[in-house]
Amino acid sequence: MNRLWVRLSLMIASVLFLVFFLQFLSIVLEDEHRPVGRDDQLPAQSAPVESNEEIVRRLSDFALFSIVVGLIGGAIIGRVVTRPIGDLVKAVRQIGAGDRAVRAPLRGSREMKELAASFNTMAADLQRAEMLRNNLMADVSHELRSPLTALEGNLRAVLDHVYTLDEAEIANLYGQTRHLIRIVNDLRELSLAANHQLRLEKQSTDVNALIAEIVQAIEPLAIDKGVRLNNRAVDLPHIAIDPIRIRQVLFNLLSNSLRHTPAGGIITVNGSRDDKEVCLVVQDTGEGLNADQLASAFDRGDKSRSRETGGTGLGLAIVKAIVEAHAGRVAAQSEGPGRGSTFSVFLPRG
Repeated sequence: MNRLWVRLSLMIASVLFLVFFLQFLSIVLEDEHRPVGRDDQLPAQSAPVESNEEIVRRLSDFALFSIVVGLIGGAIIGRVVTRPIGDLVKAVRQIGAGDRAVRAPLRGSREMKELAASFNTMAADLQRAEMLRNNLMADVSHELRSPLTALEGNLRAVLDHVYTLDEAEIANLYGQTRHLIRIVNDLRELSLAANHQLRLEKQSTDVNALIAEIVQAIEPLAIDKGVRLNNRAVDLPHIAIDPIRIRQVLFNLLSNSLRHTPAGGIITVNGSRDDKEVCLVVQDTGEGLNADQLASAFDRGDKSRSRETGGTGLGLAIVKAIVEAHAGRVAAQSEGPGRGSTFSVFLPRG
């Protein structure tokens, strides 16, 4: 009785029998009230007996017919109705067993298709969340391994009296701990962005003033390295952005270019606009990138511009995450190693 096809069979059989019984009852009542002529009169004793026997026979025949039709119809309808449910149950069990890639086929009635689509959306969200968690764990392990190993080695050397714990060594250890903190903060920013939880406080911002502010902050570092820093961005409109986040984007791009531009090189900040978006460009005459490096320039832990040169390997990934949170996009261009690089940020004007 708990099987759906059995319940459907009983329902179909009951409905069929009830319809037949009501029709048969109406015919019998109509015959009883119909006027009977002299020639049509039957013997008083035989007519009721034959009538009762006919009623019982016809009711029995149709009851059997209703049961057979109900069983067949219930089995067919039950199969059609329960197949999408069975697919969904199977997919749920696979999800529970750890297979996050499984999806339920979209078939059956509109309601079943909507249910399967909702399940597939949930499964995709679970798969994405698990992937983000795994990526975060991999990033944490990858990014922290080198600086922690270096810190451990320096402390071991101090304990073994290889190094003297003087002010210079303390400053070195302090710098390494700051680097670790920066990596942790960068990983947190990426995690928030990947989960669409990066908070933005947008406001109408003067992009020209924002660029000038960042260039002024970076300029002393460029002078110390012997790199010329030019600001060619003019006549850019006010747009609705989070100024703190976009300041971080520009700082990361300029810091990245500065690390990879040798003395005597030039870094240029430029900008353009059209009816739909504003483009911010940071161009350098530094090391440049090959095709493989361009393809992964904005990936996490990118090898082309990473911690070996003083960064965390996450700066450009954070740039991409923040820009995409603004519904924008990023691009990298280079004519090859030794021929400089160009990083572009496109932000919508709306």
